[in-house]
Amino acid sequence: MMMQQGGRPKMAAVNDAITQNLIPDLGDALKSRSATGAAGKLKDSAGGPIAATLARLNPGFAQDVLEALPDEARQRALSAASADLARQWQRNAAFPKETVGRMMEPVVAAYPPDQSVGDTIEKLRELVKTNFITYVYVLDSAEHLLGIVTMRDLLFSDNSAILRDVMLRDPFALQGSQPLMDAMKLVLDRHYPVYPIVDAEKRLIGLVRGQSMFEAQAIEISLQAGSMVGLEKEERLATPIVRSLKMRHPWLQFNLLTAFLAAAVVGIFQDTLDRLVILALFLPVLAGQSGNTGCQALAVTLRGMTLGEMKPGAARPLISKETWLGMANGAGVGLMAALGMYITAVGQHQERPFMLAFVVFAAMVFSCIASGLSGAVVPLTLKRMGFDPATASSIFLTTATDCVSMGTLLLLATILVR
Repeated sequence: MMMQQGGRPKMAAVNDAITQNLIPDLGDALKSRSATGAAGKLKDSAGGPIAATLARLNPGFAQDVLEALPDEARQRALSAASADLARQWQRNAAFPKETVGRMMEPVVAAYPPDQSVGDTIEKLRELVKTNFITYVYVLDSAEHLLGIVTMRDLLFSDNSAILRDVMLRDPFALQGSQPLMDAMKLVLDRHYPVYPIVDAEKRLIGLVRGQSMFEAQAIEISLQAGSMVGLEKEERLATPIVRSLKMRHPWLQFNLLTAFLAAAVVGIFQDTLDRLVILALFLPVLAGQSGNTGCQALAVTLRGMTLGEMKPGAARPLISKETWLGMANGAGVGLMAALGMYITAVGQHQERPFMLAFVVFAAMVFSCIASGLSGAVVPLTLKRMGFDPATASSIFLTTATDCVSMGTLLLLATILVR
């Protein structure tokens, strides 16, 4: 690794494709696709264009695309890529998804500590023509990371000096096995353009660009909104309509089933609705307000999970907080909803307008408490069960809030308004 000189494919087929301006267009087009969709677009291409296209993508996404390719297409890409890049892809594949090890690029500009500054500069003259170099990495014979040299220190040092004397010792480095979110926390106040990645023995095994890390995390966060309503993370704008239908429709059928459950709750109190038709006006009001309260709690919980804020013991305070917030918010909107019910009941000459208003107020408070509690409990439960906490969370939450809000309103009216 020490004498690696680049990380981009250099095969003739790749150069021909780049010359014809095919690779940039294809690389840009694949960014809007899922890994499976991108692999389907590339699988019939020659090895050179596949390798060059993958080299243009975010390294983590490129690794997912490479693994999604059929075996034959993957071997074509590995054979066409430079030895350094092919070796790096194979090394990255050994790391689990959502770790920084999946996003590594080949090490460029790595030299022994006794090499002179002048010799290093001469070697970099050719290297910079094909690679973007930020730091020089100083490695011993076993490829342990001893230090880094910035371009400024390199250019302003005497040519006869050796790298050992001008390097920054014990540089900051990430572990390849670190989850992306943990790595993001460590680099949050550093803002380095490139981070060296080391293994457990502190051997340099790759590089990760800060831009690639933040891009990958931004994509992950953006996918949560779709996951909450049953959209698969694989679906993108360019996903074919048939595949989108297959991914979305099962969740809609499940949502319909849960909607029938809410309808069944209302059906239990059909006699109360026949007697107090005015209650039908306020069923969507309660469902909407409690649902929004639950979505707020759900969003905060998922954000905390994504940012790694859910430490051991944090679940109970979160549930308590969302429960109290639900009660406070429910009381606030419940007063306004009760006023609306009172005015409506008086206008319709109902016999007990004040009691109807109280029923709406009490149902709103209880519903918001239950929805805030559900917004925190649903993702926590899904995570504990081993599922993605964002997957269809809003479907489960909506079912709970609809059943509780409508059931509470009708139950209280049945008991209190006779």
